[in-house]
Amino acid sequence: MSDRVPAIKVLLLPKDTNALGTIFGGVILSHIDLASAVEARKTAHHRYVTKAMNAVEFHAPVFVGDLVNFFTETTRVGRTSITVKVLVEAERWGAGQGERVKVTEAEVVLVAVGADGAPIPIRAE
Repeated sequence: MSDRVPAIKVLLLPKDTNALGTIFGGVILSHIDLASAVEARKTAHHRYVTKAMNAVEFHAPVFVGDLVNFFTETTRVGRTSITVKVLVEAERWGAGQGERVKVTEAEVVLVAVGADGAPIPIRAE
């Protein structure tokens, strides 16, 4: 197994499935959103809102019981926004070995906001 540490790790359950028995794409998207916010807070402790989620393409399904890892990397820090790349991998334990499968990846743009919801500088000016 890799030494990488995920921003979040989630065990997906039957409540997260669609009619085909695989995990809803929207469930994965919500966790991508959460993982990107966890990464953004490493740069500065602000409240963040999601402005955009770019180029999300699912490569493989996620099944009930998969342990899903959300790896993050900050790729850009602007004045009020931060861009985070999120790589999603499922660990499949059916055969007793943790096979890792790339599920999707996304680029998320978040904006730092103040108490009034207006954008604020990420770093002190």
